[in-house]
Amino acid sequence: MRTLYIVTHPEATHHVEGRVGGWYDSELTPTGLGHAEAVARRLAERIPQGAGVQLYTSDLRRTAQTAEAIGRRLGVAAIEDARLREKSYGVAEGRPQSWLDERFVTPPPHGERLEHDEGIDGAETMAHFGTRVYAAMDDILASPSEHQIVSTHGGALTFVAAAFLRLPLEGLQYFRLRAQPGGITVLQEDDHFHNRSLRELSDTTHLSPLSAPRASMTRRV
Repeated sequence: MRTLYIVTHPEATHHVEGRVGGWYDSELTPTGLGHAEAVARRLAERIPQGAGVQLYTSDLRRTAQTAEAIGRRLGVAAIEDARLREKSYGVAEGRPQSWLDERFVTPPPHGERLEHDEGIDGAETMAHFGTRVYAAMDDILASPSEHQIVSTHGGALTFVAAAFLRLPLEGLQYFRLRAQPGGITVLQEDDHFHNRSLRELSDTTHLSPLSAPRASMTRRV
């Protein structure tokens, strides 16, 4: 059984400051660091001791810090890949979220959506974003490792999962998976039919109920 665990990084400073994330290189808050350790413990509980494990991460600090906690717990080194970064929001990155909200051009309800221009200088289209994440996943999935972990961002979750499921990028015009900070998404490929399935979406039961991520943090993380 091949298993892919997608970890969306826990609470970062841009969350609590109300800033746009994207490629803005924020770091985990103290709460986020604690949640990263909780993620690491949960993964250690799920992955059999001695099993082959590969760990990949976006190169931004908040995901690298998450991967560092996981790597310490599992005894593996993380492989950084900039293609696993969040969607770039260009000149909006690091600015107040309200600045982006006032200027953001939402995609149309019909027609081409992946190539849609959101009206922000330097921002990636969803097509460009998805293409680079798919390219990273092509390389990751070329390895036969039984357990693979990807530490990434809420926006990238959809493309990481879809690449594993072999869904064509052009078919994702309307499809998005919602993530919670510190959530673990699990996908598997069975050994007999080699079918691939989404088993768990953004599970956060390993996080303390008193410090669970707020739903508002799911936007543009």
